[in-house]
Amino acid sequence: MSSDDVRSDRRYTKDHEWAKEESGLIFVGITAYAVDQLGDITLVNLDVRPGDTITIGKAFGTIESVKTLSDLFAPVSGKVERVNSALENTPEKVNEDCYELGWMIAITPSDKSEVDGLLDSAAYTELLKNAGH
Repeated sequence: MSSDDVRSDRRYTKDHEWAKEESGLIFVGITAYAVDQLGDITLVNLDVRPGDTITIGKAFGTIESVKTLSDLFAPVSGKVERVNSALENTPEKVNEDCYELGWMIAITPSDKSEVDGLLDSAAYTELLKNAGH
């Protein structure tokens, strides 16, 4: 993986989700590394709706590929404001552009310090290196 696949404008989890703050919302998706590991994504199932409250570390949906089915974990706690419903019909958007078109949910965080607790791009790059990628 090249460092281009890890963007400096967002934070990361050890489960390979990213979180990007934009206008007070935290947008959430999966990283290029996760997409690479999953292969062709066939289904994105988001189990939350706007208005729902989610908890850091808890699953908010699943992503299915030709290889496997994986849970999607919330990087922060808060209220779900938006859900990218386009992924229901076009899950391949995650393969095409996991950092922009492939975002999954947007959250108003209940505790901003949780965002600060996520990995920055350097720490996430180091995590990938240590995992042998």
